[in-house]
Amino acid sequence: MAVTIIGGAASASSLLTTNAQTGTTYTLVLTDANNTMVELSNAAAIALTVPLNSSVAWPVGSQINLLQTGAGQVTVAGASGVTVNATPGLKLRAQYSGATLIKRGSDSWVLVGDVSA
Repeated sequence: MAVTIIGGAASASSLLTTNAQTGTTYTLVLTDANNTMVELSNAAAIALTVPLNSSVAWPVGSQINLLQTGAGQVTVAGASGVTVNATPGLKLRAQYSGATLIKRGSDSWVLVGDVSA
């Protein structure tokens, strides 16, 4: 994505939109990709699901930014048939940890960032 500079400042198209989630489960939606931060906040553990491409068809190369703002640890998992790879694991490490999901194939993703086993 190109960033447009207008009068010395980045345009609104380059700014992140926040999708604040406060439940203990969340399934990603189409609008969560690119220029959005999915902010997850709960005192209890949170299960985040990456849906099948047949349900939500993001283009390959799409990025989804995640931020854990609550004490409840976020665990990322693919729906049945979706592979999410990460090292050392699929959990955001702690409160205020961030990570990015990157779509690499139809139902194949990688999670990079501040993650733990």
